[in-house]
Amino acid sequence: MEKYDLIIIGGAAAGLAAALYASRRHLKTLVLTENIAGQAGQAKSIENYPGFKEISGYELMSRFEEQAKNAGAKILLEKVTGVKKKDRGFEVRTQAEKYEAGAVIIAAGKAPRTLEVLGEERLKGRGVSYCATCDGPFFKGKTLAVIGGGNAALEEAEYLSKIAKKVYLVHRRSVFRAEETIVSRIKNTQNIELVLDSVPVEIKGDKKVEALVVENLSTKTKKSIPLDGIFVSIGYVPRTEWLKGEVKLDSIGQIKVNEKCETTTKGIFASGDITNLRDKQIIVAAAQGVTAALSVYDYIVGKKRW
Repeated sequence: MEKYDLIIIGGAAAGLAAALYASRRHLKTLVLTENIAGQAGQAKSIENYPGFKEISGYELMSRFEEQAKNAGAKILLEKVTGVKKKDRGFEVRTQAEKYEAGAVIIAAGKAPRTLEVLGEERLKGRGVSYCATCDGPFFKGKTLAVIGGGNAALEEAEYLSKIAKKVYLVHRRSVFRAEETIVSRIKNTQNIELVLDSVPVEIKGDKKVEALVVENLSTKTKKSIPLDGIFVSIGYVPRTEWLKGEVKLDSIGQIKVNEKCETTTKGIFASGDITNLRDKQIIVAAAQGVTAALSVYDYIVGKKRW
């Protein structure tokens, strides 16, 4: 079994930034991730990352990846299923292999929150999507629904309105949580129809999505909206179910860390959206990845190397 100084779990902003800094400190570093880019890769346009007037999330993360590899990090596309403390470090298990390291950084991000309604699970990939940038182009000229009321949901609705014939924007409240500038644009987009004070209760369809049933929370009445696709944008949940008590979590499943990105388990660090640190932004996640990597270096240099 090949041994590493550091194994990083996650291949987006936090994980790749950590890999860059750890490798530059000459730590033998392995990144294990299901995919490169994570949530950031779904952003069609990013305008608030310093140094770039505008860049797609996927391109930005591709640059992170290239830098990490050039610095010496090894990146494997494997899904991690568990982390276990060993005498001299940690064993990290994937669906295919086992790896050992002196320290671990968990930067696995969050997974899309699901609606938990009848028909959703069965029709995933058959009209139910959680990424407009990924799947929107397949619905040119179709009728769609976007579920959610935050910035991400409204941005997806606006993006899809340029592709689809019509977009229904379904939100459980009468007002949006998004910034007023995008709310104004949405309200002035002719092929976007607002369905407010309403929640999805069922997704209908045999082999593909055919309709969305929504319930008005004020009147308790239900109606079925014929459509071709549904884009769910109601936030994300931490990907921590596989940790099985190895580190302490907060009330919503985020990993508890201190200002050094140390978890409650010595030798395990965490960074990015998976942690309980407040701001969920690409630049913040990258900065936390750097902090975690430098903390790992301080931790490793005081121990005998593999």
